[in-house]
Amino acid sequence: MRNLVQVGYRKNVYGCSLIACAVEVERLRAASGDVALRWGGSGDTVELVRLGVSELLGNVAKHVENPRCYLRMARIGAEVTVQVFDRSVRLPVLGQEAPEWDAESGRGLWMLREMADGFGCERTLRCVGKIVWFRCAL
Repeated sequence: MRNLVQVGYRKNVYGCSLIACAVEVERLRAASGDVALRWGGSGDTVELVRLGVSELLGNVAKHVENPRCYLRMARIGAEVTVQVFDRSVRLPVLGQEAPEWDAESGRGLWMLREMADGFGCERTLRCVGKIVWFRCAL
């Protein structure tokens, strides 16, 4: 879990600035699962966090011109929220219906939204960019 920076006093917030690429996605997928496990996450929660981090960072690597981003995990009570901040104002578009399973894109975020207890995206107020996040019970 090297390079993950603890930013919370009570060990309930972790964050990392990174450039989204395949190596970083894999490294942070593993590190975020370790964090969820240390916070008492079940096996299903750990796998969902790993999947979600892979999807969010993979989307930055694929769709955002400037791949510099910030991953933040916060434990609030018995839940963990995972956020990725990036420098694109383009919000992901998710339909209400399941995407075609042979489609080139759209399946990952749709599945994440369906599996998580909460999911959202919004533009940031202070700087150019957006936040995509999901929340799940530990």
